[in-house]
Amino acid sequence: MLSFVAPLFDTASRRLHARSKTLLLRLEGGLPTLVVVWLVIAVLASAARVWVSPLPSSDVRLAPYLLLTLAPVATFGLALRWFDNGEDLPQPQWRLARIGRWTALSREAAARHPLYGTSGIMVSLLIGMLMNVPVRTAEYLVTMPAIPHHVPAWLSTLHLAMTLDTVVLTSLYVVAFVMALRKVALFPRFLLLVWLLDILSQLLIGRAASDAGLPANIAVSLSGLLDANIKKVLISVAIWLPYLLLSTRVNVTYRLREPS
Repeated sequence: MLSFVAPLFDTASRRLHARSKTLLLRLEGGLPTLVVVWLVIAVLASAARVWVSPLPSSDVRLAPYLLLTLAPVATFGLALRWFDNGEDLPQPQWRLARIGRWTALSREAAARHPLYGTSGIMVSLLIGMLMNVPVRTAEYLVTMPAIPHHVPAWLSTLHLAMTLDTVVLTSLYVVAFVMALRKVALFPRFLLLVWLLDILSQLLIGRAASDAGLPANIAVSLSGLLDANIKKVLISVAIWLPYLLLSTRVNVTYRLREPS
């Protein structure tokens, strides 16, 4: 039975890996197109949000929509420059991932390893990090109304907190995406830091909103939204943290080591 199943599993594994490499090539080659598509969609979505507002467009705060649209693009361009030679950057002095037994590899030996690179399951993680940008922006546009320049203090505080959360976190996930794509050694721990900041951000928004004295019905809705955001991050951690710690591909590519 095993002699029959093993070749089928091996064939399926090779096909999935080939498809992941094709998807990775398309992703890398299509990044400029993705940036243009993002700009078009973000501008149209922001314009629609302002248009459906009962306020005259001249009274609406436009800065949040400019930041939502341009911050991920600017961060993406900067990250590409920062990590132009990402895989040549030095390894961290102290290892945080200590689970398992590993043998150190030279950079040249790691590059020759069959599991070196960002194909395979890593493609799913890459896409997931990138999808944070449109998903979180869409959530912001749906939940946060366009507001005028003069509003109650509680609404101004809430709007500012939610805007900063979306702008900063989408930008950080873009940086993590570029670090992963460019094989930067610090990528796994940077993504862990982003997850922690994401959770902390939701807690801080809840605290700021509480101190600002939100109306009861809005406070309940906000609490549900923040709880949902925290759960989504925890699900991501539960799925991807074991992979980042134990995957041979991750260890060969980012930590220059293989299982002993």
